[in-house]
Amino acid sequence: MESERNNRSNDEQLPAPDIFGAFRSLASKYGNKPAVIFLGTAYSYARVLELSERFAAALAADGLGKGDRIMMYIPNSIQFVIAWLGIQRLGAVVVPITPIYTSYDLKYIANDTAAKAIVCSDRNFGYVMQAMPETGIKRVVITNVADLLPWWKRAFGKLADKIPSGKVEKAPFARFMSRMLSSPQGPAPDPGTKEDDIAEIIYTGGTTKHPKGVPISHGLFLVSAQEQLAVRDALFPRDRDVIMGGAPLFHILGQTCTLSTLIVGGGTLILMPRVNLDAVFDAIERFKATTLVGVPAFYRMVLEHDRVDQYDLSSLKYCFSGGDVLPVEVSNRWSARFGLRIFPGYGATETCGGVTMGPTDRENPPLSIGLTVPSKEIKIVEPGGTDLVQPGEPGELVVHSSRMVREYLNKPEETAASFVEIDGKLWYRTGDIVRQDEQGFLYFVDRTVDSIKHKGYRISASEIEAVLQEHPAVIESCVVGLPDEKVGERIKAFVVLKKDVKGITGYELIRWCRGRLVDYKMPQYIEFRDMLPKSKVGKLLRREIRTEEKKRLET
Repeated sequence: MESERNNRSNDEQLPAPDIFGAFRSLASKYGNKPAVIFLGTAYSYARVLELSERFAAALAADGLGKGDRIMMYIPNSIQFVIAWLGIQRLGAVVVPITPIYTSYDLKYIANDTAAKAIVCSDRNFGYVMQAMPETGIKRVVITNVADLLPWWKRAFGKLADKIPSGKVEKAPFARFMSRMLSSPQGPAPDPGTKEDDIAEIIYTGGTTKHPKGVPISHGLFLVSAQEQLAVRDALFPRDRDVIMGGAPLFHILGQTCTLSTLIVGGGTLILMPRVNLDAVFDAIERFKATTLVGVPAFYRMVLEHDRVDQYDLSSLKYCFSGGDVLPVEVSNRWSARFGLRIFPGYGATETCGGVTMGPTDRENPPLSIGLTVPSKEIKIVEPGGTDLVQPGEPGELVVHSSRMVREYLNKPEETAASFVEIDGKLWYRTGDIVRQDEQGFLYFVDRTVDSIKHKGYRISASEIEAVLQEHPAVIESCVVGLPDEKVGERIKAFVVLKKDVKGITGYELIRWCRGRLVDYKMPQYIEFRDMLPKSKVGKLLRREIRTEEKKRLET
């Protein structure tokens, strides 16, 4: 089955050739309007523009410029927005990573991107120091979560011991972001950024040991951001949107569905450094949020929170769920509780977010993941092949767009496996099995690749297996995801020990993983086996184990 659209019409709709140009245009129009509300403090468009220009100028004074890769290792915050925009103003390339990464992941990504600088929180400075000697990072910019808050909030936070901080050592390569922003310099040179230039490199899991870098151009980001916001147009004007950002900004979901309002919307973004449901509810009530964005697990957490009825959430008009399939049970409970639909969407880092979005001007069928967005073309083909399946039949989803990502960074083998030419066009293989009905709505059926969806994150089974097999007692391992209504999939590992090894427990292997994997990649269960199923050519058959475990859960 095939669905093609003429997406060249989007060429004339770009608000500017680059991300910062689009933001600057909105800032000139909405100068005094709140752009970001962080921990209760509002920052106007004009203020965010001024600070991001200052940050770009300070980076330029340090010798950084167009095309340089600069990592961002901080949580959702006003500093994230300023640094992200400032790096775009410089013409450099943002490399955002989760703030819970360890020095192991940090070192790998720094070397893979040849990063020259990093913006980190003071709590992560120690990891940066551990990784730096084996990377090309020469400049470290440090910030504390409260640095840009009013003085009285910082003072109160310190007195109440509510501001987390980390130990920072003085070093010639380290600078504090707050000082950089308080020391005005001449403007950074105009980088002359074009829509085909790379804006950022976002890392994603999948089927390989290491995460893969996905280069995203300015043009692709702007088109995707517009489409994520456009679906709400039937509900309210974009510049009246107040978004409660429940997704991390280092993730494509958080960027295209929330941060995008500052680039192509003119709305207001509410940010918090971490999800605290009472704080989320309070912010929705205080600032009259109109949009809520999160993964299915987030919506389940809200429904199960015992104080949610104490808050007025009636300002919400649009609730969006991405990152994983939304269970019908969660959708029905949400509608019954709040009188609102949760609109679904489907996308990937490789597609810069949305491939499908649930329309707001008509009903979405149960279990649907929405309709294809205008800039994307899709085909549904035989898994691993290129032949179209029959209409209505399930098959692998492949995606094309005029500004699409064309390769992974420094990974030709993975690129060849994930990008395929069909009928003279390049298509991205999602590895997901879907079907399409007569109205064009898509439905998720299964996942073909050996990845796990846990709490909205796509996790590489191979990465966890590689960490387990580094343990001196382990000879083989297999990791699969098992269905779980709360988190999407739970992570279970099957391990074969060396014959002469005794006394190794699952707890010991989990401790081993804890020092090498971030929390959301940790296996929840470990089962020991004498052998693992393999094909005739010795390939590990994860699907057999996954099927076996699902049958066990059903009994």
